[in-house]
Formats: sequence, structure tokens, C-alpha cells
Amino acid sequence: MLVPNQVAPKLIVPTLSHGIFDLTKEKSRNFTMVVFFRGLHCPICINYLSELARLQSEFFDNGVNQIVISSDNKTRSEETASLIKADQIRYGYDLSIPVAREWGLYISKGEKNSSNKFKEPELFPEPGIFLVRPDNTVYYISVQSMPFARSAFKDLIEMIKFVVPREYPARGTA
Repeated sequence: MLVPNQVAPKLIVPTLSHGIFDLTKEKSRNFTMVVFFRGLHCPICINYLSELARLQSEFFDNGVNQIVISSDNKTRSEETASLIKADQIRYGYDLSIPVAREWGLYISKGEKNSSNKFKEPELFPEPGIFLVRPDNTVYYISVQSMPFARSAFKDLIEMIKFVVPREYPARGTA
């Protein structure tokens, strides 16, 4: 099980317009926020990522780089990006299920009769948010088994404003 203060699992994915993302090469002032999402088929994800797009500059102002990642292929990721209409977001795609499991994400089977107009993939990860320090250790983990009731991005910004100047330790390490 992944816990805070551990070195983050390997994470290398292609992005739509920012080249290859390699977490070990990421240079942030305070954190890199990795947002794993379910994919194009999830309307909740589209709304959630739209909120991130609205608040993205606040994260940057507080020394937090961001990437959003799904197991969708490039075409489905391009459709997601077109729905969100935020070119500045880094969209990672082709997350493998084994890598998703290394990050402790829950994996779901796609439903054939989904209520959304986009077909669910055979397997896909459920949501997760991780804050990773510049030394590639995990600081914060929020993993969900459902698409509902996610960590609010505004709350995460306020948390970061609190913990960084106080050098607040990662919790949940015992």
C-alpha cells in the first residue's frame, strides 16, 4: 500500500500537447498534483476537471504543477480536452491498469449500458489525487472507489497555503 513519505511509483505517460510526462523529471516549487480520473465516459470528471481549469493559476501561484491522467487513449483524451476547453491543462493518457494499481487506484469494469453517451472502457481507474514533493515523495493521497464526493480543488489550495509555510508533516505514515 502506498503511504505518504514513500517515493512515488514510476509514472511516465504521453500527454496531448506537452510531450512525455515523467514524474521524476518534474520540477515544481512545492508539489506536483497528479489527478487520476475515470475518463471521457464520466460527466462528473468533466465537471471536476473544468473546476481545476478555473483554479489552475492559483495552484501555479502556490508552487503546484498539475497533470490529469486517465487510461483513455489519445482520441478519447482529445475529446475530453475539447469538452473542458482548457488547453493549458496537461492531459496524460494511456495509463496502464498495472501502473494505476501501483498508485493504489481502484479499478472498475465498464458497464455495457452506461447512462452516458460515451462508452465505458473495459477497465478503468477510479479517481485519485496525489501531491508529490519535488524529491518525488508522496505528501498527500486521496483515492476513491466511486466518482462522487471528491476533494474540492479550492480546499486543496487552502491546504497548500497552510502546510507549505508551516512545513506541516505528511500524515498517515505510522
